[in-house]
Amino acid sequence: LTTGQVGWVYGTVGLISLTIGGLLGGFLAARDGLKYWLLPMTFAINLPDVVYVLLSYYQTDSIFWINVAVAIEQLGYGFGFTAYMLYMIYVSESGSHKTAHFAITTGFMALGMMIPGMFSGWLQEQIGYQNFFIWVIISIIPAIWVTRFINVSPEFGKKKQA
Repeated sequence: LTTGQVGWVYGTVGLISLTIGGLLGGFLAARDGLKYWLLPMTFAINLPDVVYVLLSYYQTDSIFWINVAVAIEQLGYGFGFTAYMLYMIYVSESGSHKTAHFAITTGFMALGMMIPGMFSGWLQEQIGYQNFFIWVIISIIPAIWVTRFINVSPEFGKKKQA
């Protein structure tokens, strides 16, 4: 892809999809609560990685299919990240230092991206892109499994009726 095409794919298609995913996630969480949507949102943020496995197999030059892949990824990320943010708020809301607790959870979120990022390039060089994306999919299985055991009030996240 040219620099302009990458800009279009991520700066326009990706941004619009991310926004739609986040808005949809917020709307649905406000309607039904975080507990109801926690597992589907966990799948939504992780399963778009399958798209990258498919791209690594088919290696398309089609700007259409690349846009579709990025749209799926960003929509899933926006939708799933809603659960992540709501859970950080849920964990932070008790006690007298809510802002500090939220800052700590945000730090853990950053660590969750930084630590894997520190060795992901090395791992990709060792096993190749295709196997790297397959490894990513395998590595999300524990996260999805653990999500089933998260204890969240069924009412948390629901919009309160006036």
